[in-house]
Amino acid sequence: MAAKTKQQLLEELKAKIEKDDPTPELRAGATQLVFGDGSPDADVVFIGEAPGKNEDEQGKPFVGAAGKFLNEMLAMVNLKREDIYITNIVKYRPPNNRDPLPAEKKAFLPYLQQQLEIIQPKIVATLGRHSLNCFLPELFISQCHGEPKRVKISLKGQKNNSLELVILPLYHPAAALYNGSQRQTLIDDFMKIPIILNKLSSNSKGGNNAK
Repeated sequence: MAAKTKQQLLEELKAKIEKDDPTPELRAGATQLVFGDGSPDADVVFIGEAPGKNEDEQGKPFVGAAGKFLNEMLAMVNLKREDIYITNIVKYRPPNNRDPLPAEKKAFLPYLQQQLEIIQPKIVATLGRHSLNCFLPELFISQCHGEPKRVKISLKGQKNNSLELVILPLYHPAAALYNGSQRQTLIDDFMKIPIILNKLSSNSKGGNNAK
C-alpha cells in the first residue's frame, strides 16, 4: 500500500480534531474549524494564536488585515502563501476575539505538534507571544524576537517521541500594524527568514544537521 501523502495525513488530523472535539464551548460559538492553509511541504510554518472574525467566516487563517500585511512581507522575501504553511494554536475562534485561554491552548497543542510532525518544516515562525510561549514559555517576545532558537519537543503517543524545531519568534502582524516601530522591527526580523533557511540548508549539506 502506498504511503500516505502529507496532505492526506493533514486531512486525517483535521477530521480527528472535529471528532475529538477538544473545546466544545469554542466550537459551539464558532462557524467552523480553521485548521491551516498552504503547502504541506513548506520549509516555513507560521503559527498565530487563534482565528478572528474573517478567518472564522472563510475557514482560513490570516485572511484579514494582518493576513494582508503577512502577504506583503512574504513578497519581500520572494515567498507566496502557496510556498508556506500557516495555522494557529487554537483552531476555533474565541468569542469576541478574546485571547485564547491557557486550557484552550493546552487542548489544541497536541494537534499543533502533530501538524508540525507531518510537515517537518525547517523553521517555525511564531507570531506573537501566545504562539512563542507554547514552545518557549520562559521567554518574552520583546527580548528574543528575530533570534532563532533550536528546541526539542516531546510528542506523547506519536510514532516519534520528539521533534526538533528551529523557532523564529516574531511579533504578531496584527499588533505591528498599529505600532510603527514594531512594524519595522517585524519587517527586519522577517527578512532573516531566507538567511536562516540558507544556513540550515548548508548545515545539512555539510553533514552538521545533527547539531
